[in-house]
Amino acid sequence: MIYRDYGRTGKKVSLLGFGGMRFEDIDNRDRCVQMMVEAARAGVNYFDTAPGYFGGKGEVVFGEGFKELRRQGLPFFCSTKTSRASEKRIRGEVNAQLNRMKVDAIDFYHVWCVLSLESWKDREQKGAMGALRKLKEEGLIRHVCVSSHLPGEELGELLREGQFEGVLFGYSAYNAPFRQEAFAAIAERALGCAVMNPLGGGIIPENPEVFDFVRTRAGQTVVEGALHFLFGHSQISTVLVGFGKPAEIREAVAAVDRFAGAGLADVQGVKARRSEALKELCTGCRYCDHCPEGIPVPGLMDAYNHKVLYGTGEAAAKRLRTHWGLLPAEAAKCTGCGQCEEACTQHLPIAGRLRELAALTPGT
Repeated sequence: MIYRDYGRTGKKVSLLGFGGMRFEDIDNRDRCVQMMVEAARAGVNYFDTAPGYFGGKGEVVFGEGFKELRRQGLPFFCSTKTSRASEKRIRGEVNAQLNRMKVDAIDFYHVWCVLSLESWKDREQKGAMGALRKLKEEGLIRHVCVSSHLPGEELGELLREGQFEGVLFGYSAYNAPFRQEAFAAIAERALGCAVMNPLGGGIIPENPEVFDFVRTRAGQTVVEGALHFLFGHSQISTVLVGFGKPAEIREAVAAVDRFAGAGLADVQGVKARRSEALKELCTGCRYCDHCPEGIPVPGLMDAYNHKVLYGTGEAAAKRLRTHWGLLPAEAAKCTGCGQCEEACTQHLPIAGRLRELAALTPGT
C-alpha cells in the first residue's frame, strides 16, 4: 500500500480509501465487517461514511467493523460528516456518531453537502464552525474538513477561507476539467484531499470503449487506468472507492500494487486524450450556469451525457430524477436566447439538447 500525507495534519493515509456507501448487502453485518478487515489487512487505513448512508445503518456497520479492527490490531482512521448548522444539533449528531461507530473521536469530520457558498455562509452564521472548533478542542473530532460538490472556482474560494484542514469532493477522468481551481487551492493551503466517485459513479467501467483513453500502458483495464490517473495527482491524499463486494477490494488493491508512479506527463496525457474522446460530452465547467430563466443548465447537460453514453432518453431522465432531483420539464423553460451556448467552452448545441430533454416524459 502507498501512504501519503493528509495535508499538514501529520497523518499518513492510504492512497486507497474505503468508501462506505456501496455495500452490496448492508444487513449482512458479518460480510460487511469482513470486507473492512480484508481492506485493512491490505493496508487501507482510511474509512469514510456518513450519517445518511443506508438510512443510518452505514455508521453502525462501521462501528462493528472498527471494533473488529481494534481487536485485530489493525490501524484505521474514521471519516464521517454532518449537514447540521447549530452547535446544539452538531454536538448531538457527533455524540450519536461516536456511539454508533464505537470510537472516542472522529479523525476527519466533514461539513457535508455544501451546495452553494450562500448555504455555507448561512450555516456558518448559525454557528457551525464555532461548534466544530469547540468539538476539536474537546478532542471529540481531530480534523475539521469539508465535503462538497461545488464547482471548482467556488470550491477554491471556500478552501481559501482557511477554515478547513482537508476536503472531499467528486473527481475522475470523467469530470476532470471541473476541479482544477480546487486543486490549485489545495496546493496553496497544503490541505488534505480525498476524492470520491473515482469511476464517475460507475460511468467509466460501464463504458469501457468511451473511456479507453485512460489506459496508459498495455494490459490495463479502464478501471485500473482511471485509478492510476487519480493516483498520479500528487495533491490527492486518498482515493475513496465504494466497495460493494470483496472482489472489488481485491481489484482496487491490485491497482495500487501495479501503480508505477505515473507522473505529471501521464496525467496530462490522459487529460489531452480526454478532450478528444469526450468532445460530445459536457465537461461540467459550469460556464453556462447563468441562465436568465433560472434553468439549471449544468445539471441538464450532465443528464444529457447519459443519453449520449447509454443511447436512451430513459438514462437521461433517470439521471435527472435520481441525481439532480429534476424533471425533464425544467428544460422546457428555455427561450433559445443562446447565452449558454455563447458561454460554452466546447461550443455544444445546448439549446437543441434542452429541447430533446424537454420532450422526455418523467417516467421515460
